[in-house]
Amino acid sequence: MDYKQLIIRGISYSQTQSGAYALLLEHEETHIKLPVVIGNFEAQSISLGLEKDIHPPRPLTHDLFTKFIVSANYELVSVIIYQIVDGVFFSNINFKNKATEEELILDARTSDAVAMAVRFDAPIFTTQQVLNEAGILLELEEVAKEEQSFSETVSTEDNLKSVSMEELQKLLEEAVKEEDYDTALEIQEEIKRRKKKID
Repeated sequence: MDYKQLIIRGISYSQTQSGAYALLLEHEETHIKLPVVIGNFEAQSISLGLEKDIHPPRPLTHDLFTKFIVSANYELVSVIIYQIVDGVFFSNINFKNKATEEELILDARTSDAVAMAVRFDAPIFTTQQVLNEAGILLELEEVAKEEQSFSETVSTEDNLKSVSMEELQKLLEEAVKEEDYDTALEIQEEIKRRKKKID
């Protein structure tokens, strides 16, 4: 089957479901977006998987499963979002045994599949049919808004702009220690913004 590769465009608060997030996947060639509604825990897990340099003091469920896969001598090869039924996406996670080359395919929620894929830097694919059924084409201005929306919509009571870089590092460590990953990600964004300005 001719699969279409997707990239993660961002995560933002869902406009349609309260307390949920929208994971925005994009087919790079056509710029068709695939919005997937996911829960708060999965949104945090995907964000932490993408960040790489924020390490929770205790392993999250997806980190634990990642360690198990590696310990069992498997690797995550790809994720395939193969179907959508009544607004629900269906996905497979494809594994391969490093020693025997044996393949293993597991059914998974799309949010979990993506959370695992980012930990292995594995590609995410879908079918043309899923793109036809659920894909949307956003205008360029809307795409820019979507990319910024996650860092803009998550906020803490502290005004991070007035905090020194040294204090930001301390706040980041505290947030991770307390497992407040929403705050940690926002602090991380502020640190990145400042580093970009320096560069």
